[in-house]
Amino acid sequence: MKTGNTGERRRRRDLPKLGAGALLASGVAAWPVVGRAQQPAKIPRVGILTAADSDRTPIFDAFRQGLGDLGYVEGRNIILEFRLAHSDFTLLPKLAAELVNLPADIVVADNGLDVLAKETRTTPIVAMMGDPMQFGVVSSLSRPGGNVTGFSLMHNELSAKRLEMLHTAFPDISAVAVLRNPSTPASAATFRATEKAARSIGSVTVATVLAGSAEDLLALRPNVFAGVGGVAVLGDGMFWNHRRDIVALVNAARLPAIYPEREYVENGGLMAYGANVPDAFRRAADYVDRILKGASPADLPVQQPVRFDFVVNLKTANALGLTIPPAILARAVEVIE
Repeated sequence: MKTGNTGERRRRRDLPKLGAGALLASGVAAWPVVGRAQQPAKIPRVGILTAADSDRTPIFDAFRQGLGDLGYVEGRNIILEFRLAHSDFTLLPKLAAELVNLPADIVVADNGLDVLAKETRTTPIVAMMGDPMQFGVVSSLSRPGGNVTGFSLMHNELSAKRLEMLHTAFPDISAVAVLRNPSTPASAATFRATEKAARSIGSVTVATVLAGSAEDLLALRPNVFAGVGGVAVLGDGMFWNHRRDIVALVNAARLPAIYPEREYVENGGLMAYGANVPDAFRRAADYVDRILKGASPADLPVQQPVRFDFVVNLKTANALGLTIPPAILARAVEVIE
């Protein structure tokens, strides 16, 4: 109590030393400073454009974890604005426009980069990309040069590799059906890479099975794979949403298959090989943080995967009467038994 009273008396003694005009000027000048200091800090708003059905998936959980590791708490010092297309790619232009017009400070996209890039050339974009050079929004991997950077998931290279691995595991296969979504612009180039891999093998031909919407996919029946000895599924957001349906369809045809992400195998698929997508999303949080702190996406290199998953489900192999060679099992990072 004594300390507080002393301080109060000191202030009262000092005041008369100031002239009335000086005191008035001092008070007028001080109010705006106090007002500015009391303004709440602007909370950054990060948009997420995706074909997913939910914002609670392994990839988005990993993204949140990455943000948390950097000190961000959703709703407190960062806002995540999800726009979910629920497998309907026709909604992506509308959803992209919504995020740009909010406005979002940054947009993270795992689908719809082509429409998002048409919508804005200024909003920073951190994207998951199959072929970073395809849409003309990245000048080079090392220096993107525009408002887009992110992570390559190497869809073309890994799709070719998956075909090679399927043939190595089952060398008697002479024809493979490739399930692709024609509504995804990158899928045509990915299929061409798969065709090229088939030509290099020499003894394998590939044909497409197309499903451009969830309705198309759910209408497929096992006989769509008649005449082939195996199935390869291309990476696609809509396919991932319906991975259980795809696995059930392929297993009903009793064919060996290889998928782009481990979750297919966790849901009963035979084999999967591809980039660890949750890891890429966890790393994307660092780019979001750097851009919010002033970095330009033009200077942030497009990164390639550092973690790859090769997962085999022996339970499924046994149910389908298939034998996985020991050499293939030895390469797997995980075997489900």
